[in-house]
Amino acid sequence: MFPIIYSDQFLLHDPGEFHPESPDRLTAIKLALEDVPWVDQLVWRSPSGSARSSSELISLVQAAHAQAYIDHVRDLANRGDGELDSDTVVSPQTYEVALLAVSAWLDGVDEALATGEPVFVLARPPGHHALPERGMGFCIFNNEAIAALYALQQPGVNRVAILDWDVHYGNGTQVIVHNNPHIAYCSLHESPLFPGTGNVHNHGAHNNVLNLAILPGSTIAVYQPLFEQQVMPFLTHFQPDLLLVSAGYGATATDPLADICLQPQDYGVFTKYCLQITRRIVFGLEGGYNLETLAQSVVATIESCLK
Repeated sequence: MFPIIYSDQFLLHDPGEFHPESPDRLTAIKLALEDVPWVDQLVWRSPSGSARSSSELISLVQAAHAQAYIDHVRDLANRGDGELDSDTVVSPQTYEVALLAVSAWLDGVDEALATGEPVFVLARPPGHHALPERGMGFCIFNNEAIAALYALQQPGVNRVAILDWDVHYGNGTQVIVHNNPHIAYCSLHESPLFPGTGNVHNHGAHNNVLNLAILPGSTIAVYQPLFEQQVMPFLTHFQPDLLLVSAGYGATATDPLADICLQPQDYGVFTKYCLQITRRIVFGLEGGYNLETLAQSVVATIESCLK
């Protein structure tokens, strides 16, 4: 059985009617997964937010974010609305939903470590742009960085790798983890594109960062040699005990916020590369804003994990 960690509460974060990062993204994915021929191989699990005390969860978030920023998000939500930047909106439910998204990623870590098998975290808001002291780019808390730091606290975990295949560079994740020799970060992202960082010459404090800039218009024919010649050697050499995938799907040809020309099935190819490194994988949703290809891409990811 393949576990998907999901809650309808993730739909309650509301950045506005015309915002690209809408609750409809999760609804479209869920409907697509309920219609696949292998639906009986999926098991839906709710995040165990209540299993961790509020103080324990906040302490884990504090590993990646300043307390003043956490308080700011909470205060904006309590006030009823606000903006962290022009693209990143806080609604009344945002603070609690963002903490639940963190919990879902932590549950994904627990699941992958316990079973040695992949898991998909179908949560929002996304996280990889969130910096230690501010949110940006639709992101509130940096789910994957928090999950990586949490994983290193677990028995037998000495190295965690993060593969960020979102079309936008995960600037927040890189800032949080680049000084940690126990975490490797690899990003494939369109350049030039928001947030305008992700320099290929940035290798991290411990040669633990690999940035690969992709030109607009690129297809799977560009990505595959990069996976085989750079991504796979980098991650395999690191020998991670756990792989976290910032699974964004905005590099499809129909996505309105980028200019890469992947097809949904190409994410199945990416997934098969990941499985050659380890089956202890947490896939967590990031971007992707064309509802049809977003859903198809998640389906391709999960289908490639099924034995």
